[in-house]
Amino acid sequence: MLICPDCKFENPNQNKFCQNCGTSLTEKVCSACGNDVPVSAESCQHCGEFCGTVWLAIVTKAETFNTKATQLVEKPLENSPENSPENSIETPTEENNTFIQIPSLLKPLSAKVGNPQEEDNNKSIPDSSSVLTVATSSPETQSVFYLDSQMRYKLLDSLPSEDEMTNGSEFCVRVLDCNPYQITPMMAAFESSNNSSQSKSVTQSVAQPITQQTEISPIPDFAKPYLALHSQCHQGIPSIHDAWTLGNLQVILLENRSNYQYLLELWHEDKTTSLQIVLYFFQMTQLWQMLEPLHCRQSLLELSNLRLDEDQVLVLERLYKDKPCSLPVFEEFENGESSPIEPQTQPLTIKSLGNIWHSLFKQSQRTQFGALMQLLDDLESDRIETIEQIQQHLQAIASELQPNPPNKIDDENSDVTVTLVSSPNTAAHTVMQFEESEENENKSDDMPTIVLPMQLNTLDHVGLTDVGRQRDHNEDYFGIDTKINKIELPKARAIAARGLYILCDGMGGHAGGEVASELAVRSLQKYFQTYWNFNHLPNDDIIREGVRQANKAIYDLNQKDSRSGVGRMGTTLVMMLVQDTHVAVAHVGDSRLYRVTRKSIEQVTIDHEVGQREILRGVEPNIAYARPDAYQLTQALGPRDEALIDPDIQFFQVREDTLFILASDGLSDNNLLETHWETHLQPLLSSNANLDKGVRELIELANKYNGHDNITAVLIRAKVRPNIEQGTRE
Repeated sequence: MLICPDCKFENPNQNKFCQNCGTSLTEKVCSACGNDVPVSAESCQHCGEFCGTVWLAIVTKAETFNTKATQLVEKPLENSPENSPENSIETPTEENNTFIQIPSLLKPLSAKVGNPQEEDNNKSIPDSSSVLTVATSSPETQSVFYLDSQMRYKLLDSLPSEDEMTNGSEFCVRVLDCNPYQITPMMAAFESSNNSSQSKSVTQSVAQPITQQTEISPIPDFAKPYLALHSQCHQGIPSIHDAWTLGNLQVILLENRSNYQYLLELWHEDKTTSLQIVLYFFQMTQLWQMLEPLHCRQSLLELSNLRLDEDQVLVLERLYKDKPCSLPVFEEFENGESSPIEPQTQPLTIKSLGNIWHSLFKQSQRTQFGALMQLLDDLESDRIETIEQIQQHLQAIASELQPNPPNKIDDENSDVTVTLVSSPNTAAHTVMQFEESEENENKSDDMPTIVLPMQLNTLDHVGLTDVGRQRDHNEDYFGIDTKINKIELPKARAIAARGLYILCDGMGGHAGGEVASELAVRSLQKYFQTYWNFNHLPNDDIIREGVRQANKAIYDLNQKDSRSGVGRMGTTLVMMLVQDTHVAVAHVGDSRLYRVTRKSIEQVTIDHEVGQREILRGVEPNIAYARPDAYQLTQALGPRDEALIDPDIQFFQVREDTLFILASDGLSDNNLLETHWETHLQPLLSSNANLDKGVRELIELANKYNGHDNITAVLIRAKVRPNIEQGTRE
């Protein structure tokens, strides 16, 4: 089936357009020039920009040998002269085959720790002795080579011949997905198995042969750790796209991270601080805990596998299965002398993690600082035996590197902090939460933590409003007012930002709703220009008074025009104030604020309507919303005087990358955002995502599924990072 990229509707394979929303299933828009290009294209035919969907393929030769050779599928190029009718060729058969040789551009992957730069240099040298044999009818024919029999995955790199592959050897190549909207059989079966047996753990479900449930190619064993981690959505682990067995070859396709920065490159940079190094080491211990039950800790012991994403978060390019480590053994003689004998293999231990840390310093020629040098020495001499002990030492080192270690955040002017919490077999990177329950706080008291000051990294925004498909005028209005100061130095960068974001949904007819919503926005902007002239958020009283003054402006106009009943104009309000990493939210009515992180979407505000009021009084939700007046507002700006207005006001801090959405009910109705957040909101967390394009697509989505009302969205992307500039390079 074909999955629509916009609405995620499942379409038959032969469809050219989504039968639900009409989106093209054969073309997509070039991000550079805006022209339509085929979804199978590697680059735009208009501007040449690369626009293909690329996966990283890991190909391994199975231990069990099959005497029947496995051959890659080849297809002549469409523009090749040999592809014309007069030069048409016969399909090769077993009785009549000729072969061509493709020089390999890649070496077998090695578990040896090496310099990524040297590895890249080696990869660029073709090895004419390592070739892949493929079937074709003429050596002169220009061909396109595919990794699969369905001719979906086009090879962008060359592979050695199967004869050159030793049993168990692995090769990495990039492939172009010529049908990216088609769900893979593996993922279809995996999701089906999860839905049918929710009581089983993910690891248990992937341990069973998926071929028992659906008729697909057997899933290679080395794909199962990716499937076991799939549901955790951990940023450090690449997502798996497909996997299959073809003859003697086993193949998995992963998210392509081959262009990510090497962690080793960061070690070479002068601006990298000691505190930053400690943070990455702590993240490695967390990944170690997550990978240990899956026997994939070797993934952290390959220098070339340690990468940094666009936000400088430590990630893995792929997973490696654990290998026993070889340790030298010496024979002791009576005279006290010793002689080396055959090395013995031992299970992987945390000492190996210390060895890779040594390698990072050695290859970068970076000097180890005192406390960390002692930690590595303790690891080498077995004075540290558990991963939890390492984390405790890293916590102590981080505290020493911070001149003023932050305490708990109680007052509005305190620094934002991040707590890295570790527990056995827990998959967690730098976890930054908005709120924690008392139970969780008590539970984490005994866990090793690193507390780091957080700072704002970037603050971006966009707003857009649309009349909708059924209205002839727009009563929504929004306002954005920001002040952003950036300071950049060779070894430091800082940003100080303040933002006021307001969205109002007016009511009272053409001559009323439009006036009320605009009047509220302008009144609040003017108010905070006067009463927000300091470097921290206004307090509750100041914000509350601003909302009441906006209400008074509309109320006085109603009184002046002698409006009564339903003719009185009014508006809802949702407003967010941002001061660096501190946030305040005020709202009246049913306009909402959502926040989206990498793992979830949350509705921050609660609608001021009859149904919600009854729920707060203890009424069951299904009974509360069975009332005919369930969606009637309990308060709004303008119809009544300010004494009857009681805005809800909240304060919190941004402790992880977050996308905030101010939404009118035309956007939030029918659980639109909750249903489509993973496709239309979560991708916008990326620094490379275009917010302007994202908000346009969001409005289009709302028009397809709602459209009965005006639609307005204000998106705010706040990205944070640990304040590592406090550390110093040793």
